[in-house]
Amino acid sequence: MIIFASNVKNMKRTVLLIVMLLLAGWLGAREMKIVTSDSVCLYVNVRGIGTPCLYLHGGPGSGSLWLEEFMGDYLEKNFQMVYLDQRGVGRSSSPVNGDYSMERMVKDFEEVRKALGIDTWLTLGHSFGGILQMGYVMARPEVHSGMLMINCTLCMQESFSGSWISKAYEILGNEQPDMSSATPAQLLEVMTGLIDSLNKRELFWKMAYTEEANQDIMNATYGKVSEWNNDFSNIALSVADYWSDFRQFAPQVTIPVLFFYGERDWMVGPDHYKGIKFPNALFVSSPTGHMPFLESRGDLEKAIDTFYLMLNAYIQSFKQPIGTT
Repeated sequence: MIIFASNVKNMKRTVLLIVMLLLAGWLGAREMKIVTSDSVCLYVNVRGIGTPCLYLHGGPGSGSLWLEEFMGDYLEKNFQMVYLDQRGVGRSSSPVNGDYSMERMVKDFEEVRKALGIDTWLTLGHSFGGILQMGYVMARPEVHSGMLMINCTLCMQESFSGSWISKAYEILGNEQPDMSSATPAQLLEVMTGLIDSLNKRELFWKMAYTEEANQDIMNATYGKVSEWNNDFSNIALSVADYWSDFRQFAPQVTIPVLFFYGERDWMVGPDHYKGIKFPNALFVSSPTGHMPFLESRGDLEKAIDTFYLMLNAYIQSFKQPIGTT
């Protein structure tokens, strides 16, 4: 099914059609393409029953398939999951005008929400997805019920210079230069060289995983999609919007937040959480790497279960349901 977000006149009819599809059978995948107001065709897969929850994947450019594959069966029992491949990623198309700004991303999320007839929803972010979550909640706080942040960075500069680069040098057995005042361009140049060195020595897995085999398991999921769009991943880190330090905005986010982090996650940094001050947050750690939905699913499920109770208590304090459609 294709939905045109820009066609306001047909919106009511579109929403009715979607509701009919949802009622027709919750267990089947409801894959669709939502065409944005700037003509990008977004891949969306809606699955599950419960509070609507938009998945904002990381990468940048990793796509939504990972979470659906490795944790969808659990999530879909509690949430109406909206798996979205962001513009220029995976099964979605790319913008002709090359617009990957935060403002445009927020418009995409809003157009998906409206096309699905959802009033408010949760967001679940992973890694770079935390940057997108913060941009979205700051722009449209009224449509957010809560946020689940899984191994998320809120400041790429800090994650890269404070954890990623230092760990890579340690793994390679090399002395680390001082990167504290490096520009984004300088950080990316150093990281490109380190990635090449780690890959040549087959050591890159140590950056994100606790076991080498898990890297192969994760990467094998890409084989399930015949043609994968990498446009966003090729340009994302050159977009200035994403290099802001979003930690400074955390005190303004009053909705419930789950911040789950890995004690062996060198991609984001095991101490990254220390600079994040959400006023209504549950912080949970696990002795895992960057992919807890594969390596530490039990810990992640327990954290989400606890957060769900916290979220319901928050909802009851306002005496109104969330995620109504």
